[in-house]
Amino acid sequence: MLVLPAELMHAQATACCRMLAQALRSDLGPQAVVDASALRRFDSSALAVLLESRREALAVGKTFAVSGLHPRLRALATLYGVGELLPATD
Repeated sequence: MLVLPAELMHAQATACCRMLAQALRSDLGPQAVVDASALRRFDSSALAVLLESRREALAVGKTFAVSGLHPRLRALATLYGVGELLPATD
């Protein structure tokens, strides 16, 4: 399982993308699940990180889902029209 930090703002987005991509490539399972339950402070960069993780997962033939996505971030994803790209596991 891939885990998001408690804070994911623009300043942390690039490093977080790299960390998640590395973890995704080393995980041999058929599904990439991102645990977002710790995420409390975020901006729209968090969506960009999730979407990039989804792209990476699909590129290596994995399914993608998000667990524990904060309701405000889920609402932002819906507002931007990308909510369906971030399916929930819970």
